Amino acid sequence: MTTPKIRAARAGVAERAVESRHLRRVWGLPGTALGAVAWPVDWPGRLHVRFGYWWQAHLLDCVLDAQLRAPSPARAALVRRLVRGIRVRNLVGWVNDYYDDVAWLGLALLRAEREVGLARPKALATIADRLRGGWTDHGGGGIWWKRHDDFKNVPANGPAAILFARLGDRADLGRARSIVDWIEDALVDGETGLLWDGLHVHPDGTVREIEKNFYTYCQGVALGACVELGSAAYRDKAARIITAVDEHLAADGVLRGHGGGDGGLFGGILARYLAQAALRLDRPEAARAADLVFRSADALWANRAAVVSGPLFGPDWSEPAKEPRPGRPERDLSVQLGGWMALEAAALLERNGITPTER
Repeated sequence: MTTPKIRAARAGVAERAVESRHLRRVWGLPGTALGAVAWPVDWPGRLHVRFGYWWQAHLLDCVLDAQLRAPSPARAALVRRLVRGIRVRNLVGWVNDYYDDVAWLGLALLRAEREVGLARPKALATIADRLRGGWTDHGGGGIWWKRHDDFKNVPANGPAAILFARLGDRADLGRARSIVDWIEDALVDGETGLLWDGLHVHPDGTVREIEKNFYTYCQGVALGACVELGSAAYRDKAARIITAVDEHLAADGVLRGHGGGDGGLFGGILARYLAQAALRLDRPEAARAADLVFRSADALWANRAAVVSGPLFGPDWSEPAKEPRPGRPERDLSVQLGGWMALEAAALLERNGITPTER
């Protein structure tokens, strides 16, 4: 039986490990920080040749999770350094051509404002305007995955809907509902209740092809949007997603892995929003969501590898992590952030008095 507060301690250990191995200044500039995208860090990593825009947004989110778990001036200062580092390294402003990237940074910046008082109103306005302009009627609605592309997917639309719901004015709440309604109309698998990845459209707006892949990422962001919207109809959709995840994307209650690279973040994203559902969903499925978080975080921890500066996590939480040799996903910042996110999600439930149930 896990002792009280041990999950907070685990999250703290993960935080220190990721920061000690990955954090670097941007080109030596004071007051900046970013996460090197791989460890051990080579010279391209030290110079942030590869950026990983949306990985950095999740790094910022993880530090904000840690600040809520154990507030300190040092963490608040790190939030400021990361925000400055993202802006410096992005070169051209706050946005890029990928709507999902932009939405994730918007969510992290909004949290930074609300939780540590670091306001970047012009950045948030730029991001929100970019996302508002991404909606078209092609394929029945939704926001594009990328500018000047033919693909609309849940990974872009889900975080945009969460951001619009959190911004909270009437027009943006309407946008959030429209996005979730489009996802439900266009991308729900009737057999499992899971969300497909996305769809390609012809220039005339008709659907050319549906990408019928099931990713934990998709389920997580759709779940998060439904929880944010909060009405009975959206709570019902959230409950369906939790049940579908438990039945189809978790083995013995442990969330499925999706490898390294961007896939390293997928499980952590789902764990984050399962925790939110467990706290805010007035449905029996809330306990199911909490159990998925606890079982996944416990498996992740049990299968960690011991390396310099602390634990190292693998891309599949049900299997032992391996040494971070070249070509292995354990090197990726994304994989380590995904694990840290899951541990912070479990710690959040722990400090709110939620415990695992016997299954």
